[in-house]
Amino acid sequence: MKQYSNFNEIDMDLKRLNLERQIAPEEMKGIKGEFQESLRPAQWIQSGLKFASKFGLMLLVKKLIR
Repeated sequence: MKQYSNFNEIDMDLKRLNLERQIAPEEMKGIKGEFQESLRPAQWIQSGLKFASKFGLMLLVKKLIR
């Protein structure tokens, strides 16, 4: 437990905690937006294409080596 030596320290901690409390919902809104963006079908298609290209490149290299 933190011990305070004067009221100014208490006031500063209370202000800091109040600001942190106000910031938390805004951060959650940002995370929600990012999550919704990642669930869109366009994102899935893009991820699938990245995977397919990496897999295809791997197969191509494997055939060239043999």
